Amino acid sequence: MAELHDIFTDETLRKLFPAGRADDFFEALFGDAREGAYNISLKFVMYVPEEKKMYFELHLNQRPGRCLACNLTYGLPDVFSRHPVINIKGLVEEINKLLGSVPLQCQDWSLKSTQSISSALHVIPLVIKTE
Repeated sequence: MAELHDIFTDETLRKLFPAGRADDFFEALFGDAREGAYNISLKFVMYVPEEKKMYFELHLNQRPGRCLACNLTYGLPDVFSRHPVINIKGLVEEINKLLGSVPLQCQDWSLKSTQSISSALHVIPLVIKTE
């Protein structure tokens, strides 16, 4: 479904998951957004029709002067799953609204284990099961 790449453009993904949400998360977590070690952005990866799943990723990009590798990013899928500022449930609801012209509906979602791509980039896969 190439059409999904037309829906989930970089601009749309920035609107779905604004850059300031990372600051809001760190403000809630630490009381100071400057304590955060990474910025968070949303990326659309692909749709696999055989699996009826859409794949997105939350990219954790190291902030200047911070150590992403020193942070406990491996426990984040559980934290992100239920944290009201990150609001994955609400994010999936917004993704579902954007599917209006596509014969897909979000049914369920899960965050998978953190993947360390490099010392400056960790990724948390968001898998959305569709019907």
